[in-house]
Amino acid sequence: MPHIYAIANQKGGVGKTTTSVNLAASLAHLGKRVLLVDLDPQGNATMGSGVDKSQLEFSIYEVLTDQASFTQACVACADAGYDLLPANDDLTAAEVELLSVADKEQRLKTVLANTESNTESNTENYDYVIIDCPPSLNMLTVNALVAADSVIIPMQCEYYALEGLTALVNTIAQVAKVANSGLRVEGILRTMYDARSSLTLEVSDQLHHHFGKRVYQTVIPRNVRLAEAPSYGKPALLYDRLSKGAVAYLGLADEILRRRDKSASANKEGAATTVSGREAG
Repeated sequence: MPHIYAIANQKGGVGKTTTSVNLAASLAHLGKRVLLVDLDPQGNATMGSGVDKSQLEFSIYEVLTDQASFTQACVACADAGYDLLPANDDLTAAEVELLSVADKEQRLKTVLANTESNTESNTENYDYVIIDCPPSLNMLTVNALVAADSVIIPMQCEYYALEGLTALVNTIAQVAKVANSGLRVEGILRTMYDARSSLTLEVSDQLHHHFGKRVYQTVIPRNVRLAEAPSYGKPALLYDRLSKGAVAYLGLADEILRRRDKSASANKEGAATTVSGREAG
């Protein structure tokens, strides 16, 4: 089964969609099978992947409300290297409709885990699923958190961002308590990073103090080419692969993969130790 990341921050303009699109493209570039789920009614991740949200026959809205299947809505973004569950402003209606549905917090989890033809789940063929959350703590975001294994939080190094981070971490803890016991904060990603700013460095130090190793070593710099890429419907890797933004997201993808490998190795060693202890006993 794939590892599912929710890219979440209730504050807008922090690089959440930019991170979702470019992380998906970077993981795909490194040979991973990736599904990007656009869960934001603005549909920016859809447009940034080169898909016209106004021309969609089916979107994540129809999938969540049982009007279309995963297969019908899923789009192959061949150039970017990943598949996409697209979104448009129809998704706004899903928030209202889900309120009257049983297990409303579980709808996205059900969609991703659903088995077709009794063979495999919708996401069985992927290594990673990236969910681009809306910039608010609403029912769609809750669905993403319930479906996810872990959360990546993009944020700028400013004081207001720190205040919002506290609220988001509390929400993640609450969801973990009542609906998804395995959910955790995977990492804090510093975006629009300017090492020349004393405020950036000060807030960055605070993040390290409170979150330690969960703060990614990789930082995403302010970069014109990274900002331009969405208007061409391309991840930065396709728009200008030598730009600082594209290189940074490749570095992030590599750091995430190294963390996953390290975690998997630690789990194997722990399991081996347990087995050895039982045999010795």
